[in-house]
Amino acid sequence: MFKNFNKLERAWIFYDIGNSAFTMMVSTIIPLWFNTLATEAGMSDSQYLAYWSYGTSIATILVALIGPVFGTIADNKGFKKPMFMTVLLIGVIGCALLGVAPNWILYLITYVIAKVCYQSSLVFYDSMLTDVTEPERMDLVSSQGYAWGYIGSCIPFVVALGFYALGMFGMMPMKLCIAIDFIVIALWWFGVSTPLIKEYKQKYYVESTGNAIANSFKRLGHTLSELAKRNKKVFYFLIGFFFYIDGVYTIIDEAVAIGRSFGFGDMILLVVLLLTQVVAFAFATLFGKLTEKYDSINLIYVCIGGYLFVALFALTMHAVWQFGVMAFVVGMFQGAIQALSRSYFAQIIPADNSGEYFGLYDICGKGAAFMGTMMVGVTVQITQSVNIAVGTLAILFVLGFLFLRKSANMQ
Repeated sequence: MFKNFNKLERAWIFYDIGNSAFTMMVSTIIPLWFNTLATEAGMSDSQYLAYWSYGTSIATILVALIGPVFGTIADNKGFKKPMFMTVLLIGVIGCALLGVAPNWILYLITYVIAKVCYQSSLVFYDSMLTDVTEPERMDLVSSQGYAWGYIGSCIPFVVALGFYALGMFGMMPMKLCIAIDFIVIALWWFGVSTPLIKEYKQKYYVESTGNAIANSFKRLGHTLSELAKRNKKVFYFLIGFFFYIDGVYTIIDEAVAIGRSFGFGDMILLVVLLLTQVVAFAFATLFGKLTEKYDSINLIYVCIGGYLFVALFALTMHAVWQFGVMAFVVGMFQGAIQALSRSYFAQIIPADNSGEYFGLYDICGKGAAFMGTMMVGVTVQITQSVNIAVGTLAILFVLGFLFLRKSANMQ
């Protein structure tokens, strides 16, 4: 199935398969178990959604602060792989420990640590794209990473879902089932990542004289000061990306919490979101093929339009079938918009400074997701309406489209 990819490209794609298992848990069992712990502590549904949104926001703000620094340091020769391995190991350990957190506060703190490390690993991972393949293959390789990540993550998730069901039906102690779930995901995440750890070699890097870390801060400062003046194409892309991908990540991170707030059952939500992974695999693969015929920037516009529909459709959502429709449409575009944004950005930045630029990319991407989650958290507390809270995300997609168009018109 990977016969058209070389050994290094396959290893890179495998990490998407590994880390996507944790992503799947973030969208499903992690918030469900947090809701259980929060309910035991006497929280209402709106309080649960608000605190979950705040925790997610804290994680993304931390990544926004450290991502560019880590990325810039990783551009130095020999730095990227050790830094990647460090955050990967901490993230895997944090994932495993989520299964034994005794209360909602420690659970939320552990989740924040694990997610910060997970997102930090993606700063290094995304920047590796320039090292593992050629520019003309970036759209295809990036799309295949997301596609196989979605379908591959279903394997450990089905195992986790099986144990979760055993706990729900009283066939095993629920806390034991949760502990097993997180250990399974942690082992999968690390195990499937080992080919990249073994095969990756940093091809593009910055030769640093003197103090590598101090020089990294100087390079980052210079890039930030020059970005708006001399590289407006990248500058406006990052602004547009900041808005539209914030809406995307908010919907992904809040999907189960939103469904739970409508009163939908846990198993219904988990099955619907599992099927969404299959849809995401098919459409991410399709969009990867479409890049051979259409410009990736135009395909990104299509994906933004799909997410705008999701946000507006949420204003009328009350039934399970409507949640299913929303999940299907999200699945159509979630892999494509992330993969095409990543590969398009890799093609418009200097390869030697990929870590530095992808650090900025993550500020405007995963590090920017605090705005959408904060919008949902604050709006639902003020209006007591989940529909209105999700509907406000339409603003992010409109702004993202406008700035992306401006970037595309720059030479």
